[in-house]
Amino acid sequence: MTTKKKVLAMLIGLAVVGAGFGYIWYKNRAASAPATYQTAVVQKGTLVQSVSASGAVTTANNTPVVTQVTGKVTKLYIANGDTVKAGQALAVIDLDQSARQKYLQQVASYQNSVNALETAKNSLRQYETDAKTADAAFAKDALGKGKSEDSLTYQQLYTAKRVAEEKFQIQQKAVESAQTALSSAYLTLQNYTPTLYAPIAGVITGLALQEGSVIPAQAVSSSTNTLSQTIAYITTSNLPGVSVNLTEIDIPMVTIGAKATVTFDAFPDKTYTGKVFSINTTGWVNSGVTSYPTSILLDTENPKIYANMSATASILIATKEAVVYVPAAAVVTDAGAPAVRKLVDGAVVYVPVETGITADAGVEIVSGLAEGDEVITAVVTASSGSTGSASSPFGIRTGGIGGGSFRRE
Repeated sequence: MTTKKKVLAMLIGLAVVGAGFGYIWYKNRAASAPATYQTAVVQKGTLVQSVSASGAVTTANNTPVVTQVTGKVTKLYIANGDTVKAGQALAVIDLDQSARQKYLQQVASYQNSVNALETAKNSLRQYETDAKTADAAFAKDALGKGKSEDSLTYQQLYTAKRVAEEKFQIQQKAVESAQTALSSAYLTLQNYTPTLYAPIAGVITGLALQEGSVIPAQAVSSSTNTLSQTIAYITTSNLPGVSVNLTEIDIPMVTIGAKATVTFDAFPDKTYTGKVFSINTTGWVNSGVTSYPTSILLDTENPKIYANMSATASILIATKEAVVYVPAAAVVTDAGAPAVRKLVDGAVVYVPVETGITADAGVEIVSGLAEGDEVITAVVTASSGSTGSASSPFGIRTGGIGGGSFRRE
């Protein structure tokens, strides 16, 4: 080994030894430093337990006016701010060639449904007559003449009566089915008719059409092979609804009718109240995480709350008044049971406690502490100046409340 390499090796060795001595010195100094504790005074007051979740507006107090026709607006009977009734004519469209073809197809389909219903009703009337005739024959020639149930005539008449009744009942269902098909055909026809109608009653908003405007063809849906365009909205007096996703930990605590407060990104300075009216207990899984959609109906209307607006909800679980509580950071585990730490004559003493509900303000202490007691919430290492909160079994870390202070052991 060259002289230069020997010198370099000696320097590296000295550096390693020096670092080791430095680390030992630092550890001894830290071990000898006195511990400092952050404390909080036990409070008495009201605890409000709640769960929070985010979501969006699912039902707002407005309904879109949707059409599947394209062409030129020749008549416009409404303007923004107008009040309309359900079924009222809103506009007339001069259909383009494609829309006219679809409209005529739907007219033919609707007429076929009308004819099918009429045919079903005619058959029903015939089956009803046959059933009455068979019933009268059975009553006259079998029961009326006192024929034995074992006789051939009795059995033949009874069978004819039952067959006629079954045909009548089957045809009744056929009429109901034809009526349903006609209703469906009518609703479909309304999507292609040149006249647009109001789906519900309310006030017109968001109308961007005028006479002479052209409703152009949009991209056709690959799943339904139809197009659908919104030309306006009708604002109603419906209360807005919000859907939030709760975790599998929170959902067992939520009940129908629970009160909630809701805030919206669009209105950061306002808080709305509401109540839970629906809970999807089946849930859905996304990337291994299970969520349970929960619907909240607001107590008040706001025409500016639109569908799909982002929302954050806080759902009330429980409220307790005049309870003793401590910060969540004060509650630790000792021998598998909840406890708090207190300083007694400079020594840390673990005090067993019985806990109740957990809220944002802290953890309820059912027994083991009294109002005004002082408990440790964190340990501050004097040598590093860092603060370590006590480990809490309730999964919440907070600072001291109610006159927190620092005490040195």
